[in-house]
Amino acid sequence: MTISAEPIIYGLVFIAVIVLVEGLYLTVFGKSISLNARVNRRLALLEKGNRREEVFDQLRKEMGQHLKSRQVPLYSILADRAQKANIAFSPVQLVMIMAGLAVMAFVALTVGTSASVEIRALIAVVMGVGGVFVWVNSKAKKRISMIEEQLPDAVELMVRSLRVGHPFSSAVAIVSREVPDPLGTEMGVIADEATYGRDMGEALKSMAERIDLQDLRFLAVAVSIQQTSGGNLAEILDGLAKVIRSRFRLFRRVKAITAEAKWSGSFLSFFPLLALVGINMAQPNYYDKVMDTPVFVPACLVVAGFLLANVFVMKSLVNIKV
Repeated sequence: MTISAEPIIYGLVFIAVIVLVEGLYLTVFGKSISLNARVNRRLALLEKGNRREEVFDQLRKEMGQHLKSRQVPLYSILADRAQKANIAFSPVQLVMIMAGLAVMAFVALTVGTSASVEIRALIAVVMGVGGVFVWVNSKAKKRISMIEEQLPDAVELMVRSLRVGHPFSSAVAIVSREVPDPLGTEMGVIADEATYGRDMGEALKSMAERIDLQDLRFLAVAVSIQQTSGGNLAEILDGLAKVIRSRFRLFRRVKAITAEAKWSGSFLSFFPLLALVGINMAQPNYYDKVMDTPVFVPACLVVAGFLLANVFVMKSLVNIKV
């Protein structure tokens, strides 16, 4: 029995592609771009001696650059996730990185495998594009999750600031200094926009639409209504903080309840693919006797259709709307 090492090489090359993207990102923008930094990126840039106007322009450009690229046919698939992740790379740079990683993957596959040129080229392109997409998607999920977790504490900090007599713009500025990334930098940009004359309610609404987070929309609506009709903003935000925290607990409870079902669905979806890879590794000639039969290709297409349908069905079963 001979074991083929090519599937392992494919997996290692794909992992290397993702690691290279992360390493390049941290190399270009430094540790301040990391969501694990204790000091948010806006303050880190200000501490380096950059002027406030320069930092404001840079952050606004980064936050809006992917919105303008949604009309590009191929890049539109990545634009929404890159916007939510607030990827500092420009769309052109991301495309160049995809191309560069595809070339590197092709070279690695040429050295490590004996596949034909066409297959190596196709797999290299899939790895270059797919690796960047997986990386951006993971960044977006992590960033949105952290904003959801930080938002109740940030709103409560605003409430305490308002109750001691600070105006709302000062309360937002305090949040931008005290809260780490990702919410700290977002609030810092809003504070700067208010300083330069933009309406606070419009700035919050723009941030909520850009990040596509319902709790931020609640905050923007609450501030806009208070600006229009008046009222005690501290009490309004205090109630909002309780609602957001309750929603957050409910989402966590639903996530815990459906965790087992999601794991089972993922296992059932990916186990046939893992079994196929295992069979090819353990017995590369396993399908040689049936590959030339007329029903082999139709049978493969039917199996692939069932696997694809299984992914959507299992995802719909555990997608509980709250």
